Amino acid sequence: MSHSTVETAPDAQADWPDGIYALLKQYSIRQVALVPDAGHSRLIKRCLADNELRVVTLTTEEEGIALMQGAWLGGERSVLLMQSSGVGNCINMLSLSSIHRTPMPMIVTMRGDFGEFNPAQVAMGQATQSVLEAMGTLVHRADRAEDVLPTVEASLKLAFNTFRPTATLIGQRVLGAKTFGKD
Repeated sequence: MSHSTVETAPDAQADWPDGIYALLKQYSIRQVALVPDAGHSRLIKRCLADNELRVVTLTTEEEGIALMQGAWLGGERSVLLMQSSGVGNCINMLSLSSIHRTPMPMIVTMRGDFGEFNPAQVAMGQATQSVLEAMGTLVHRADRAEDVLPTVEASLKLAFNTFRPTATLIGQRVLGAKTFGKD
């Protein structure tokens, strides 16, 4: 009989979502756009509990690009939280940043790489970084829990100092990969 198991990251290093939340506060992020995602669930809960943050649940990820544009034009900083499968939805909208020079930091939880069980996640998971880079996004990747916070902070600095889109890709080695096993 087959069953689904989850290979998880070590608990000692599982506090990175709280660290990202602290970075959002440190960098004066006021708006958080997101499509619900299990990889971001702890961070999302922290953001929802904070009355100083405006959390906007999106129908689709490209709405987050528009939200970040509007937030910046309105004088506020924002961030987009999404899963790698949603990156493909953003491609056309990412061209707005090159026209308007808008900082657009994205924090992307990866699917389709380390130990992925769902074949439908593999294509976009493997293409995420190159697709973002092709649209002018500066991309950094964290595959170890201890690299998440410095990588997110580097991406936030880069976005707000250069007025460009940036993405931090948090690999499945950090999140824990879903797998199928046999009894």
